[in-house]
Parts: sequence; C-alpha cells; structure tokens
Amino acid sequence: MNLVLIGYRGTGKSTVGKILAERLGRELVSTDAEIIRRARLSVPDIVQRFGWDHFRDLESEVCRDLAGKEGLIIDSGGGAILRQQNVDYLKKNGVLIWLTATVRTIADRIGGDTQRPSLTGTKSFTEEVEEVLRERQPKYKAAANHMIETDGRSVTEVVEAILALI
Repeated sequence: MNLVLIGYRGTGKSTVGKILAERLGRELVSTDAEIIRRARLSVPDIVQRFGWDHFRDLESEVCRDLAGKEGLIIDSGGGAILRQQNVDYLKKNGVLIWLTATVRTIADRIGGDTQRPSLTGTKSFTEEVEEVLRERQPKYKAAANHMIETDGRSVTEVVEAILALI
C-alpha cells in the first residue's frame, strides 16, 4: 500500500513526505519531480510551451504508473485531484491523506516560490490561493481517506499524526 499526500502547495506534502519516507524506510516519489524528469523541462517551462492541459496529461500518466507500484510515499501535485482518473489511480493501491493549511499559512510558506506558474494569471498571490483553494477543497475532501491540519503544527507533529492513522 502507498501513502499518498494530497493538498494545495505549501501544506507540507514534500517536507512531511521526506520524513515519512525516512521513518518508514520507503521510497518517496514526487509526482511533480517525476513530470519534470520525464519532460526534461521545469513546470513553468512545460506550462509556457504546452499549456496546463499538457501538464495535467503528464500528471495523469505519472499517477497511472505509480498506481502499479507498492510501498511508496507519494507527494502528489496540488492539482492531481482535478482529474477523477488520477484519484482513482492513486486510490487503487494507496491511502490518500489530505494535508490542509490556511491561506495565511500557505502564503507564509510559499509566497516567494517561482517554480510554479500562476494558475489564474490575473490575481494577487493571496487572491489566487483563496480562489483555487475554494475550488479545490470539495475535490480534496472527496478524494481523501484522512485529513490532517498542518497549521501551527511542526513537521514532526504532522508525521506523528499520519503514523497514528496507519
């Protein structure tokens, strides 16, 4: 069984995933890193050259391929849940754990990130986070087997909460 971390960027998926992998002696796979490896382009370059739909197609291929593997910690991209097929792939052999955080926490954590292109293109960073979270929260909720709030918690506390679930 795989442990799949879902949630908006900045909720702690990558950091928590690294520690979980170390603690459990499992391989950590980032869907975004795998997309970058396969495309040989950064996420902003993929989106600029080919558009978000192409990025999402690559993401679906990665999710499909990971569904056939066992014992992974999967750090999924924040938008992986936008396609039901991705959720189905990831749930085939995994438990989905939704990491949450408030807009303020997310902004504090990733406000300076330049490796992700804008999702809306027209709003301020905070407005974009608010809008995208509002749109995605029902999808995260529907996909998740478990939810863990990361606001005001250390990485160790979040990892311990996940370990208590499994």
